[in-house]
Amino acid sequence: MNGRANILRQALVGREAAPDRAKARERHLADSPTLAFRVAYSVLRQREDAEDVAQEALARAFRRLGTLRDPERFQPWLVRTCWRLALDHRRARERRERRELAAAGPPPVRNPEELAAASEFRERLLAAIDELPEKLRIVVILSGLQGHDSNEVAALLELPSATVRSRLHAARRRLLEAMG
Repeated sequence: MNGRANILRQALVGREAAPDRAKARERHLADSPTLAFRVAYSVLRQREDAEDVAQEALARAFRRLGTLRDPERFQPWLVRTCWRLALDHRRARERRERRELAAAGPPPVRNPEELAAASEFRERLLAAIDELPEKLRIVVILSGLQGHDSNEVAALLELPSATVRSRLHAARRRLLEAMG
């Protein structure tokens, strides 16, 4: 009888905890589309591609939501998933572009007016960011481009705040050298 009472108590506690878990999951899902889009856009820099990647990351999150043990770790998981999907998407796009360029022949020569109209500083900065190692690049993007403070970045990446600050310092130093 005592064993049956324990099983019944555990079942009731599980039912009471389920609505709380569901509410936490719903809250995380409600905040997630914007976060997923921002992460994807920071890597891809093209709205349509970022929307596609964010949608794929959210679909994966929804499919695996029931297996999530700790709802507080949902957003860091989503950031990492979206980041990796965006990198994969960018690599695939770059391979496709190289194939298309090889098939089309040499690129046309740009005239000086087109070069002057281009935003040279922005292009150089984005190229310098792309050259950073991944662990530095993600903290720069999340803090510098997305506006998260170092504590938020630390929570999203599941790193100590001191590590995030150290990586930001190293990334900024490398960017200064590359831009200088």
